[in-house]
Amino acid sequence: MLDLVIRGGTIVDGSGGAPFTGDVGVRDGRIAEVGRVDEPARRTLDAGGLLVTPGWVDVHTHYDGQVTWDSQLSPSCWHGVTTIVMGNCGVGFAPVRPGAHEYLIKLMEGVEDIPGTALAEGIAWGEWESFPEYLDAIARRSYAVDVGAQVPHAALRFYVMGERGADHEQAPNAAEIETMGQLVRDAVRAGALGFTTSRTKNHRASDGRFTPSLTAGADELLGISRIFGEAGQGVFEVVSDFAGREQEWELFREMVRQSGRPMSISIGQNDASPEAWRGMLAAISAANAAGLPIKAQVAARAIGLLLGFEATVHPFSSHPSFREIAALPLAQKVARLREPGLRKRLLAEQPAPSFAALVWQFERLFTLGDPPDYEPPEEKSIAAEAARLGVTPAEHALDLLLERDGHALLYRPFLNYSAFSLDAVRDMLLHEFTVPGLGDAGAHCGMICDGSFPTFLLAYWGRGRTRGARIPIETLVKGQTADTAALVGLHDRGRIAPGLRADLNLIDLARLGLRAPEIVYDLPAGGKRLMQRATGYEATVLAGNVTFEKGEATGTLPGRLVRGPQAA
Repeated sequence: MLDLVIRGGTIVDGSGGAPFTGDVGVRDGRIAEVGRVDEPARRTLDAGGLLVTPGWVDVHTHYDGQVTWDSQLSPSCWHGVTTIVMGNCGVGFAPVRPGAHEYLIKLMEGVEDIPGTALAEGIAWGEWESFPEYLDAIARRSYAVDVGAQVPHAALRFYVMGERGADHEQAPNAAEIETMGQLVRDAVRAGALGFTTSRTKNHRASDGRFTPSLTAGADELLGISRIFGEAGQGVFEVVSDFAGREQEWELFREMVRQSGRPMSISIGQNDASPEAWRGMLAAISAANAAGLPIKAQVAARAIGLLLGFEATVHPFSSHPSFREIAALPLAQKVARLREPGLRKRLLAEQPAPSFAALVWQFERLFTLGDPPDYEPPEEKSIAAEAARLGVTPAEHALDLLLERDGHALLYRPFLNYSAFSLDAVRDMLLHEFTVPGLGDAGAHCGMICDGSFPTFLLAYWGRGRTRGARIPIETLVKGQTADTAALVGLHDRGRIAPGLRADLNLIDLARLGLRAPEIVYDLPAGGKRLMQRATGYEATVLAGNVTFEKGEATGTLPGRLVRGPQAA
């Protein structure tokens, strides 16, 4: 007898092939049959009128702290995700010397906008020192999703070099490079999925210092890579500003060449150089043609800030008049902002120059709406609406932010939206050497809410887009399942085929969508985070167990640590 049978669904199996109608039989956490299934089962799910897909595999998350206090790992669990991979962008919490975690908290707080108080209170500090011990700590817990971890360069560097690893004044000596390489190799042998590093000035600790790996030289990165390669498994994940562009590309190619390990690189469209991403993808294509397995992680939509009086920033954050009331509770703050005198003073002021580029470009600010509109046309910008209303953009922005008693949010897309269109994103998603990623679920608690990327990918590109061409559903599903799983070596999932893991979604495509983001205060120490729920997931199955039904958790926690690559 089967444990579970899913009957009569439209199966989109993750292979990229055309959808077909059939059943899926499950036994012992694995797919036993696909097609017509006659064998009886202990439980049957009727999938008539629904899509049946593999569970989403999200390779770019930041649950490194949350994994120690939250068994659900929300928001990913609400979005059909059945496997998450964390430790990205070179930041994380292992290895860590006893009593030395304060800097790692500051780094994660600054780079990923996760409240330091939540990390300090929520993480079980002292439960591990080495990365293998961190994996063991995760392995002792159960989750609503499977969890994979990568070794973060920043934590590794700080562990080996101490404060020297974070001050950017000294390079590691040969012995320290050797130690870092050995620690990565041993962590990968213990089950880490790879090694990650950051080379962008956008990543700073909350104390203002750049991320430790920013200034890591070729000797360090190649030294680590060579020893990492001795493990014979694992992947690189890299984010970079590509300063000294060709030199940076050659370094990455050499890391892959000397280690024998594949790499993924974050790529997006920047307003300052809106066509540069095409050259980056061309460089990746050339690397693959030369036998070097490199792929790009790309976003499902624009990456954008959410601005509001509850959020981390908004257009008036740096104004002197606002700073006078910034510490007030929201209700009192809103009442003061409605006072004519304060309003007049506030609107007469200008933002600090460091804020202006992002929060004061009203021609690139939008209302988000409910349901959210992630491809708003230029004529719906705050500046355009203000002109139609006969008020200044700042006045209009203030009025919008005061709606819903100060809970309203504005949307500022800052990557992938240079031409006020997602056409560039579509081109990226369809490129031969890209995979969907960059959602940063678990991070950017007060500024960005992109953990919903997997839902948006299918709902918008597969059904909802009206401002341009869509993408075939079978292509989208393959990208978020088989392709992402293969990127990190998890060949036992991501497709609906006999013998593979029974990680599945039952989806009502007509209802699949996103609710408006909201700020909740549910982190340790009362910390806040932006959260976004989905509609349209009728059921999610992990290892043959139904973990979610109609968007609500069943209480079953079959998720475990994924130790290393997995064979089909």
